[in-house]
Amino acid sequence: MNQIVIMGRMTRDPELRQTPNGISVASFTLAVDRGFTPRDGGERQTDFIDVVAWRNTAEFVSKYFTKGQMAAVTGRLQIRDWTDKDGNKRRSAEVVADSIFFTESKRSREASLGQTESRDDYSSSFSTPVEGSDFAELDMDDGELPF
Repeated sequence: MNQIVIMGRMTRDPELRQTPNGISVASFTLAVDRGFTPRDGGERQTDFIDVVAWRNTAEFVSKYFTKGQMAAVTGRLQIRDWTDKDGNKRRSAEVVADSIFFTESKRSREASLGQTESRDDYSSSFSTPVEGSDFAELDMDDGELPF
């Protein structure tokens, strides 16, 4: 079984592109802290994991996620072999995302970015769900939610 779940912070805004056939693809990197600290008392180590998302998932992540934001990704590990411009054989690993989830509240995201109010283009983007998905943000303060 090839199933992977990771959670970390976006190291940059997702990059959305279109294939020649018009299919959306987004790529980004998550900084994922390891679950332990070294015995010698050193700093906790972080892995930088490349993620690629396709179609509606690509459009969703590029529309709603930004650099520094915490995200959880479920998907599969993909290993690609390729040849670089110098003719050397290379290998890279990336996660192909099936689903991407918010892992912090909107208020927490804004506080971590030092914002006191939402950017107009950011907050207005939540008025309609992403086409082909069941996602839609509630138009209420997080404090009113029962959980």
